[in-house]
Amino acid sequence: MRVIAGTARGKVLKALPGQEITRPTIDRVKEAMFSSVQFLVPGARVLDLFAGSGQLGIEALSRGAVTCDFVDASPEAFAVVRENCRAARVEMKSKLHNCDAFAFLAAARGPFDLVLLDPPFGHDTLARVLPELSRIVAPGGVVLCESEREAFLPETAGELARARQYTYGRILVTRYEKRAQD
Repeated sequence: MRVIAGTARGKVLKALPGQEITRPTIDRVKEAMFSSVQFLVPGARVLDLFAGSGQLGIEALSRGAVTCDFVDASPEAFAVVRENCRAARVEMKSKLHNCDAFAFLAAARGPFDLVLLDPPFGHDTLARVLPELSRIVAPGGVVLCESEREAFLPETAGELARARQYTYGRILVTRYEKRAQD
């Protein structure tokens, strides 16, 4: 697993062994995700919820995001995120939160321009977390969700509207957008 583009390009990142706690995003999917938001990332305030190894948030920071909040409940994953942020030299732009995603969202103020979601598969987590995100996504903001292809994702969640879906083998990437204020 490596950073694909930007200031940390080529940097190899660590991940926890096995897939019980984390499941790293494959490069092809990560490249597609960031191609779809390439003009939004520079200067963006990013949230990497269910951070795992932190690779998605680190990719955003490497590509010019100004800040990234990394959230993961697992102490082991949290330690890997901290180590990867340090290795990629993005720790000064990083805010790390070792807590449950729903607890973080209950207290979060935002706004976030880009939210990256890659929760554990098979638990309908995305359908439960999307309505909670709606209030902290900035107008014009984007939420990118990685899930198993069979996952049910709603058309709307609060002020978020599903804009597009992309399939990569067994992986589904769904893009939600919050309408910009007029």
